[in-house]
Amino acid sequence: MPAHASYDAVIVGGGHNGLVAAAYLARAGRSVLLLERRANTGGAAVSTRPFPGVDARLSQFSYLVSLLPDKIVRDLELDFAVRKRTVSSYTPKGGGGLLVGGGRTRESFADITGGDREYVAWQEFYGITGNVARRVFPTLTEPLPTRDALRALVDDEQAWRMLFEEPIGAAIEKRFGHDLVRGVVLTDALIGTFADAHDPSLVQNRCFLYHVIGGGTGDWDVPIGGMGALTDALAAAARKAGAEIAVEHEATGIETDGERAEVAFRTPAGEGTVASRRVLVNASPQTLAELLGEQASEAAEGAQLKVNMLLRRLPRLRDASVDPKDAFSGTFHVSEGYEQLATAYREAASGRLPSSPPSEIYCHSLTDPSILSPGLAGQGCQTLTLFGLHTPARLFAGDNEGARTQLLAATLAELDSYLAEPIADCLALDGNGDPCIEAKTPLDLERNLRLPGGHIFHRDLSWPYALEGGGRWGVETAHANVLLCGAGAVRGGGVSGVPGHNAAMAALGR
Repeated sequence: MPAHASYDAVIVGGGHNGLVAAAYLARAGRSVLLLERRANTGGAAVSTRPFPGVDARLSQFSYLVSLLPDKIVRDLELDFAVRKRTVSSYTPKGGGGLLVGGGRTRESFADITGGDREYVAWQEFYGITGNVARRVFPTLTEPLPTRDALRALVDDEQAWRMLFEEPIGAAIEKRFGHDLVRGVVLTDALIGTFADAHDPSLVQNRCFLYHVIGGGTGDWDVPIGGMGALTDALAAAARKAGAEIAVEHEATGIETDGERAEVAFRTPAGEGTVASRRVLVNASPQTLAELLGEQASEAAEGAQLKVNMLLRRLPRLRDASVDPKDAFSGTFHVSEGYEQLATAYREAASGRLPSSPPSEIYCHSLTDPSILSPGLAGQGCQTLTLFGLHTPARLFAGDNEGARTQLLAATLAELDSYLAEPIADCLALDGNGDPCIEAKTPLDLERNLRLPGGHIFHRDLSWPYALEGGGRWGVETAHANVLLCGAGAVRGGGVSGVPGHNAAMAALGR
């Protein structure tokens, strides 16, 4: 139970953003109570042992780190590190494939596309996004710039038009001629986002932007020790600074007059309330509205399949020129050509599961074997995590279990089409003799993590600039002393800690 009746700040939700906010506020001398409904902190950024009797600690929901600023790691003195992947991606096609990284990028482009044109266009395109990343990423932990100020900071009208004004599909089709290359570029606009390349809302552009600006480089790195290593370090930093963390304490309501607030909660032992000057909510905007007794302003819908696997060994590829260790250590693209992605989107938009489900896969344990026990590592076991695209929550509403089974089978069959042996033959067995594989649909994520509609960003991503009538930090709500510090905040989404940092800065009046 909370040790005091009143706090300077109560934080609702112990995901990584809530822990970041707690650590910053406690380090600034504020009394802080964090309420977490589950038995452990971490939210979606956790490591678990999902397979009975198997000592493999997988990053269960979120996999890689890109948007976490070094500033937060330094400020909070976190015992946490990431490791870069030697290969960025591999995309199979027929008996060959496109390998980006590993010193073979140019050669691989020439083999797949028949010349240097696509490689040169690739270098130019990512040179442009790299310049934008170096300018925009540092602003994520500063007060929101205006649109005009951010445009001036980018200082490249071609880049601004390409990323902020025209559907990203236009730039991709203008710059690249090869379907496979176009598809690899487009995938960064679709992770966690259900959209067409030419969607006029530009929701795909916002997704693309956050995927290419991380760290000022766009690199997606492997968390050493798994994603739980980050949230464990954040919880330790918060506690060390004096924050109280109460697990199995589910917030059930917030009452506020703008100056003082009262948060109601329940525990396995009963119910209670706690008073606070400020409340920071590390949950979705929909959950915030429910806690306040207000009407949610918008609905959200996730569109991804998440699959975790443990393998006895990596499968052999149809493309014998690439070592499976190279292919799977980066992002392995499955059926993500440009037209394949467009077809999958059209099928899902019409109410059908994609006939050739696109997905991408990577092997955490190749970069960080510490997530496996010495025995598993010695046997050659490896983890695989798969993220399927264009599978919106609406497709699972009638029969979640049946649709999950159907989609998983189709997704694995699509992967098998690029392998020299079925992936099922490579799966390890758990302590019960069952294959080590688990799959979660958007509705599973909604049930497990309270993600609205299974949306991994809580709602569509926002532009990283201030909108008219918005707040200084992008975390403010209609109530002066209630702040949103989850992924649904402006500049939220991904494992970044940015909303947690920004909510703490707003609460501190900085």
